[in-house]
Amino acid sequence: MGGPTTENLPVGVIGGGILGLAVGRELTLRFPGLEVAVFEKEDRLATHQTGHNSGVVHAGIYYRPGSLKAELCTRGRLMLREYCADRGLPYRECGKLVVAVDESELGRLFRIQEAATENGVPGLRRVDPTGMAEIEPHAAGLAALHSPETAITDFAAVARSYASDIEAAGGSVSVSTPVTRITRDAGAIVVETPGGPRRLG
Repeated sequence: MGGPTTENLPVGVIGGGILGLAVGRELTLRFPGLEVAVFEKEDRLATHQTGHNSGVVHAGIYYRPGSLKAELCTRGRLMLREYCADRGLPYRECGKLVVAVDESELGRLFRIQEAATENGVPGLRRVDPTGMAEIEPHAAGLAALHSPETAITDFAAVARSYASDIEAAGGSVSVSTPVTRITRDAGAIVVETPGGPRRLG
C-alpha cells in the first residue's frame, strides 16, 4: 500500500564511463534526495570507450531523417554545447568535410546531403575543390559537404564533470571498486565488492 518512493529506492550504477555517469547525474536531477551511487572498477573514470574516441560531436549528417537517432543527435549536440560552455569544458566547432574523391562517390554524397538537410544540420553546404582547399588545404576530391558546426570535445572531461555533479547532489562515485554481486536485504541494496559490502538504502 503506497508503494516504494524515490526516497527509499536507492540506485547503484555499475560503470563510470560517460553513459553510467550521465544516468547517475540525470537521476539526481529528476529525483532530488534519491540515493545514487556509481561504481567503477578502474582507478579512474572514463578509462575505456569514453576516453578512447575521436571526441567528435556529430551534427546529424548520416542518420535517417525522422529517426530517433537523428532527433537525439540534434538535441544532444545543443545540450552538450551549452553544458560545456557553462562548465568551461572544451568544445570546438572545427567543422567537418565529407569528401567525394571520384565520380562513383558523387551520388552517395548528394544522398547524404539530402538526408542531412532534412535533419536540419546547421550551415551545411556543398563545396567544390577550390572551396575545399580554403577550408582544409590537405583535402582533395571532386566535391564535398561542409558541416561547420560539427565539433570536438573531451568526453573524458565531460564524464568527470558529470561525476562532480552527482557528488554535488549528494550521490557518490567510487573508483577502484569492482562489483562482484548485488543482493537485496530488508528493502536495501547490498553491493558486494572486494573491499567489502556497500549498503544502499
